Amino acid sequence: MTTMPQSQITPDQDAIVTEIEIAAPPARVFHALTDPSQLMLWWAASPAGAIWEMDARLGGKWRYELAGPNRKAAVNGVGDFKAHGEITEFDPPRVLAYTWRGNWHEHPEQASTARWELSPTKTGTRVKVTHSGLANEPIVRKDYAGGWPGVLDKLRKHCE
Repeated sequence: MTTMPQSQITPDQDAIVTEIEIAAPPARVFHALTDPSQLMLWWAASPAGAIWEMDARLGGKWRYELAGPNRKAAVNGVGDFKAHGEITEFDPPRVLAYTWRGNWHEHPEQASTARWELSPTKTGTRVKVTHSGLANEPIVRKDYAGGWPGVLDKLRKHCE
């Protein structure tokens, strides 16, 4: 049985770090993180009402939107989630980083950063995601601390 990963909030309250081991090679995991059709399969809670766009290259843009009747998942009073940004690091299959602007943030004009690090292991890939730039976002920081483990678990199930 695989246990759900746990997030750690850094002492300065600026970042959330979540790690998971996936029994798949780094190239497979990296492709799942950068291919929009795969992102739709595993990231979107329900593909209906979801949009995933990813121009997987340095400087490329990405966009995710999830609209729907699931208002109980609202954060800061926002139920229709829209996030977007630009890829700032692109080193397949090792590193993917992008700015992250979410419409549910208290300060949506300030970008945070999601950085994925993939390391080969004997049995697959160690995935570490660090979501930083959250020092001024206590509500969403708490939400991400609970949300990133589920995202990584869905990635693991998809890749394995």
